[in-house]
Amino acid sequence: MFLPTTSAELKQLGWKQLDVILITGDSYIDSPFIGVSVIGRVLQKAGYKVGILAQPDLQTGDDMTRLGEPRLFWGVTAGSIDSMVANFTATGRPRHTDDYTPGGLNTKRPNRATLVYANAIRRYFKNTVPIVLGGVEASLRRIAHYDFWTDSIRRSVLFDAKADYLLYGMAEGSVLDLASALDAGDDATHIRGLCYIAKQIPLDYLELPSFEQVSEDKDAFIDMFHTFYRNNNPISAKGLAQLHRDRYLIQNPPYPYLDQSALDQVYALPFERAQHPHYAQQGEVKALETIRFSIPTHRGCYGECNFCAIAVHEGRTVRWRSQESIIKETQEITQMPDFKGIIYDLSGPTANMYGFECPVKLRKGPCEGKSCIFPETCPTLPVDHRQQTELLRKLRQVEGVKKVFIGSGLRYDLILSDQKHGDEYLRELVKHHISGQLKIAPEHTQPEILARMRKPDQGKLLAFKSRFEALSSDVKRKQFLTYYLIAAYPGCTIQDMQKLKSFASQELGILPEQVQVFTPTPSTYASVMYYTEKDPFTGEKLFVEKNPASKKRQKEIITGHNKPPRHHRRN
Repeated sequence: MFLPTTSAELKQLGWKQLDVILITGDSYIDSPFIGVSVIGRVLQKAGYKVGILAQPDLQTGDDMTRLGEPRLFWGVTAGSIDSMVANFTATGRPRHTDDYTPGGLNTKRPNRATLVYANAIRRYFKNTVPIVLGGVEASLRRIAHYDFWTDSIRRSVLFDAKADYLLYGMAEGSVLDLASALDAGDDATHIRGLCYIAKQIPLDYLELPSFEQVSEDKDAFIDMFHTFYRNNNPISAKGLAQLHRDRYLIQNPPYPYLDQSALDQVYALPFERAQHPHYAQQGEVKALETIRFSIPTHRGCYGECNFCAIAVHEGRTVRWRSQESIIKETQEITQMPDFKGIIYDLSGPTANMYGFECPVKLRKGPCEGKSCIFPETCPTLPVDHRQQTELLRKLRQVEGVKKVFIGSGLRYDLILSDQKHGDEYLRELVKHHISGQLKIAPEHTQPEILARMRKPDQGKLLAFKSRFEALSSDVKRKQFLTYYLIAAYPGCTIQDMQKLKSFASQELGILPEQVQVFTPTPSTYASVMYYTEKDPFTGEKLFVEKNPASKKRQKEIITGHNKPPRHHRRN
């Protein structure tokens, strides 16, 4: 059964008032891959009455008011991705499609959806219960941040939305604590993983440079981000405070990560793995094609790529589900009427980080100024692919399963680092778990750009390519690597892209198609580089391409698109 989204469903359930109403910029897809559905199910299991309003039409009040007013709080999320990323390309062009909207046309997710939905609540419900922000858009905009779309520093989204609280990161635990506090009429400002606005700084909290300072001083912005980034782990983080005029944005320390038992319980919740019928009648959502019969195995990422926000949102510590939990979910999927025997993806943010983590990090938190796998894999990280190899073999034996694919990208440098079991894992993938091609993301090939991305060097890419091709030959399968690349990254010039093209042609033997123009998203080191035009770790001045036409040109050097027809070229 879905969570209710219509007044008819409330009447059928006999509910006069909901405890919590969640508003999202996605269609209502009840799936363990969809954050608002996970939060709704977690609250439901705890005994709260929860409803969901998906992509409400704001031209009238009909959608916003059809479930009434909640007893405890409103939960607001822009959806599975930042609404500005969903609505615009890296060169500023509007996107016409949306994988999370019925029918696929990008017509229902407003720009800055978090702000728009919070304002709509205030418009239709005066002096209402608390408004709580969450999801990726709010989580990554919780402090003063660089906003690419206005080329400016914006305030914490909590101020702009005029909301009461913001829950950041993976919020299953913090949302339950918040609901319990509000239900009891208690003060909620002590809850971990929560941001709020106050007149004073709590004792022992670190004060970040103010919004006004970081708006005027790029070095202050860099200092602010260093402190923010270092204080994102539940074990070692301190609370943070940042002055915005005469009030402070208060960020409590992160909520403790769920242990394996709690993580298993989350994924055992009764997801329908489908779009709610109310929205399904408006059209299909493309996202379901891949996530309906896919299984998440772990969370977090210690890759810490500088252009990626996963380390800030999900954390730098990898947590994984038990094999029993994953096998049980697989067995349940096989009983679904539309299942054809194929698990489309079995992975987390990075496919092959399942089953191992640094014991020092688990006790003390991440090392300051040191990365787990860049520039080399740290010897204290016990890289071991045996658990995932074993899991893959077990899943192939589940009755009704024909194929289990690894559809997400993986870190090939980790496979190379695992000298005992890396080959065995890769052989397993090559023989059983890829559909003709394996996705990897070198992103670039020039040493300076790779270092600023925090990505492995050319040598590791070529070593992996050689190993992949040799194993494919051994198992007599004609298979390929798909390479994801980035153009116009901070520090990247036309000459760098020309060298990338030459390397791709001569060393990889390809003309890449999977090339995207870099988008500076909030709460990443790459966006700090883009805004300040400096390397935040060395202070070195960087060339940063900011002209949209020149960004596009960098991409075209690789893809060869928009070249004149052959017969129009001059000899």
